[in-house]
Amino acid sequence: MKESELSRRKDEHLDIVLDPDKAQGQARAGWAAIRFEHCALPELDLDTIDLSASLLGVPLKAPVLISSMTGGARLAPAINRHLAEAAQSLGIAMGVGSQRVSLETGNDLGLSRDLRRIAPDIPLLANLGAAQLLQANGMDLARRAVDALEANGLIIHLNPLQEAVQPGGDRQWRGVLERIAHAASTLQVPIIVKEVGAGLSATVARRLVEAGVQVIDVAGAGGTSWAAVEAERAGTAAEREIAMAFADWGIPTATCVRNVRAALPDVALIASGGIRNGLDAAKAIHLGADLVGQAASALPAATQSTEAVIEHFDILIRQLRIACFCTGSASLAALREAPLLA
Repeated sequence: MKESELSRRKDEHLDIVLDPDKAQGQARAGWAAIRFEHCALPELDLDTIDLSASLLGVPLKAPVLISSMTGGARLAPAINRHLAEAAQSLGIAMGVGSQRVSLETGNDLGLSRDLRRIAPDIPLLANLGAAQLLQANGMDLARRAVDALEANGLIIHLNPLQEAVQPGGDRQWRGVLERIAHAASTLQVPIIVKEVGAGLSATVARRLVEAGVQVIDVAGAGGTSWAAVEAERAGTAAEREIAMAFADWGIPTATCVRNVRAALPDVALIASGGIRNGLDAAKAIHLGADLVGQAASALPAATQSTEAVIEHFDILIRQLRIACFCTGSASLAALREAPLLA
């Protein structure tokens, strides 16, 4: 695919995701069904509640991942710089958006070792689509993605629905699990596998872990719908109708987290997809997530400044701390045991 076409696609994705009325599907993440029992006598100091976590052995000040974001050619460098500076300041993790365009065109789009220099102390995660692993140079692309950032790990994202409804999308997915297993056994960094908004079932998550994947990001339904995004990009009425039929497709994030944690009690688990605030984050952690990821909700701030991104995630972290306080939870481990209303 030509550089101009790849860049145009990313620009269109960015414009659509920035408009929540266009990118939001009809599915819900499932947080509304979960209500904590309020503790009116917490016997805690709010400011000393322990929100520390870790990812791939790297300590974090809060259990938050700035999830992979789309970035068009014109804005990607600034977006990535703002996110990296904010992640370093806050002591949280960062995953970059797909590096396919930068690797195949030579235009780094801000996805270079400059990010590691900006954020030397955080988990920084490279990102490549599963379909790209099937290419003859798939393993080379994976290595280059990691090397370009000096990344702590490689996210391999699964987006079969998006590819199926996208004109010119990757239709051939036979052999993807085998290639993921090969990447897990040959690359020098851990593999993280995530969906992009339709969710990972416990069955698929188990197969991935058996293949050597170390971290699962469920990326469930309830946030950005890439079927809805592709419907906005559709060139014909038929293409739009096909895509919109799947605007509410997927497994709600809360269901994903609950089921994957039950099936895989020891796997490192990230909850993303419809995490809109710190209370959603608290519910995800209660259900078994080790970290929560947020992307689209932070994108408007990322287009503005580092300070805007810091403020955005500081609000989420403060909300999470209050949720711990009002459930009598002195730590994330205690939050996982906090009682719910029947």
